[in-house]
Formats: sequence, C-alpha cells, structure tokens
Amino acid sequence: MPDEVRTMRSRQQKVRVTRLGRFARGQRPDRNPLRRVSDRVETAVLAVLVVAFLAAAPFTAQACGAWAHSIAHRAQVTQDASRHQVTAVVLNVATSQGTSYVPPESLAQARWTAPDGTVVTGEAPVPAGTAAGATIREWVVADGQLTDPPIENSQIADSVDTAEILAVVGLGILLAVTGWLARRALDKRRMAAWDAEWRVTEPRWTPGP
Repeated sequence: MPDEVRTMRSRQQKVRVTRLGRFARGQRPDRNPLRRVSDRVETAVLAVLVVAFLAAAPFTAQACGAWAHSIAHRAQVTQDASRHQVTAVVLNVATSQGTSYVPPESLAQARWTAPDGTVVTGEAPVPAGTAAGATIREWVVADGQLTDPPIENSQIADSVDTAEILAVVGLGILLAVTGWLARRALDKRRMAAWDAEWRVTEPRWTPGP
C-alpha cells in the first residue's frame, strides 16, 4: 500500500476519533470539577429523554396502531352494511371530442335498480371504450345513489402503519421540545449564576480610583 494512502487513512481515522471525542465531551459524562450542577442536570435530562423515547416508542406505536385499526374497522363494518353492489346497464357513453387523449374512465348514462327497488337513471363512471348496452358493477347506498366501495383490508393496514409512524414521530417531537425547554431553563440559571459571579469577581479586576 502506498505511503500516501496509509497517511490519508490515518488522518481520516484521527478526524473520526476527534469528532467522537468532542461529541462525548459535549455530553459531559466526565468528572470534571469545573462542571456545574446545571451541566450534569442537563446531561441527566438528555439521558432520561433518550431512554424514555426508546422505552415508550414501541408501546406508543402499538397503542396508536390499535386505535387506528379500531376506527377503520368500525368504518368498514358500517360501510359493508350500508353499501351494495348493483348491476347497471349503460345507455350511452359520453365521448370527448377535439382531443386525442383517451381517459381511463368516462361518464355514461346508465340505469340500475337500488336495493330498495327504485329504478335509478344517472351518470356513472365506466371504463373507456364501454359500449351502450354493456353492464357494469357499481356501488350504491340504499336509495341507489352512487358511492365509493367499502374500505378494504389493505387500506386499514395502511392506516395502521401511518398511525404508528406518526405516533413515533410525535413522541420524538414532544421529547425534543421537552429537552429544549429544559435546556433553556438551565441556560437561564447558568446566565444568572455567571452574572452573580461576575459581580463578585469584577471589582477585583477593576483598579480602584
């Protein structure tokens, strides 16, 4: 291995060690007699917040995920009971003119029978290219008005995952704000202590008249 390469790697390792040492010293885990009580309190608060996050994050995610699953499942049950699929007959399809773009769906006049027996005629989305006379399946409520399909299990799973992620992020933000507020309070105490010490020390450094 060329000497230049060895020298470069040695320098990189020294930089990493130096940065790590600065970070460790910044957290004040030493027994430096010049450390103030507020410095050690700040370190203790930081340690407690980190431990609290690591301990609470799994339970917070699980609890919020269960809550989201419960809400989504109740909505799914309600929608399964109130929404029905019916067969609609396409009467005519609206065609777009003056453009070469063919949308994946078009609006068509269709007729279907509602769950309560009412015959409904109205616009319904149909796949592009559907011809008049074709039959399609649509989701409707009891009076025959079109609606979205009920919530699927995959959507419930997505809601649970989102709730768990947001819960962990929210917990992290809460603890970070708590740490910031604690540090601000300690900084104020440190500034007050420095001012008091300066008032005692300053006359010794200032020559008398």
